[in-house]
Amino acid sequence: MPATTTSRSRLAAGLLTGGLGLAALTGCTFGSENVRCSPSSCTVTLEGTDAQVDILGTTLTFAGTQDGRASLGVGSADVSCAEGESVSAGSLDLECSSVTEDRVELTASLG
Repeated sequence: MPATTTSRSRLAAGLLTGGLGLAALTGCTFGSENVRCSPSSCTVTLEGTDAQVDILGTTLTFAGTQDGRASLGVGSADVSCAEGESVSAGSLDLECSSVTEDRVELTASLG
């Protein structure tokens, strides 16, 4: 009988460890309609003036576009970027992949 108890204990410990590992992984990544993140970068779509998202420990806001440039707030800094352009602000590097009149798509990564 001790061998059966040991085997069950090992199985339970293995399942618990695997479950905790999966929980840690899902805690590091998330997705929604407008945000997809990994532990070190996020792809974001912000639509409409004053759209906002909290990613990678920073609040990112979209204030609209002017002359093909998206106006963004990154924490307490203000930056702008055009389609295909990269900018840095605070702890984030941003790469704007699409800029339209009322929407910006970008990838943010830790700088």
